[in-house]
Amino acid sequence: MQLVRMISLIVNIYMMLIIFRIILTWFPGNQNSRVFEVLSRISDPYLNWFRQFPFLRVGFLDLSPIAGLAVLSLVNRVLTTLAFYGTISIGIILAIMLQAAWGVLSFILVFLIIILIIRLAAYFMGYWNDGPFMRIIYTISQPVLFRISRIIFKDRIVNFITGLIISIIGLGIVYLIMRIFVSRLAGVLAGLPI
Repeated sequence: MQLVRMISLIVNIYMMLIIFRIILTWFPGNQNSRVFEVLSRISDPYLNWFRQFPFLRVGFLDLSPIAGLAVLSLVNRVLTTLAFYGTISIGIILAIMLQAAWGVLSFILVFLIIILIIRLAAYFMGYWNDGPFMRIIYTISQPVLFRISRIIFKDRIVNFITGLIISIIGLGIVYLIMRIFVSRLAGVLAGLPI
């Protein structure tokens, strides 16, 4: 069990290094630093494996680090459970995998809800397409709005604000329903009472 705890600790440290490397990319000029270079050598071989999957790229948005961190989180949960209980079942592994998948999906749903709320607030404040930040918000939100409108309203033409509000509410409802469903299903899989 001591070995399992040590491996879990190493996985945790590796996750922190990846997160730190990702944060450094958000600030211009850090890509030339020695710290960034060292972190890139440590984390990029792992992250590059996820970058080969095209569905993890949405326009300019690269979701491969999220997928990589989700896999590491899954491994860490399995190791932590094994270290704590001394044993692990297939049901517990399936429950952990389900929760890890939900973690990624819930992050994406909450992210999209926040983007749509920012777009709604910007519309009411008169910042329609003002500056690079709002262009990013527009680029991310437009395909989401289009798809949700097609699902809900089919071929009917609907007011922009109505579509935006319905999209926010719809994503919120999907989030809540999925959260309840995943938690109950994970409980069943793990053999725990609901």
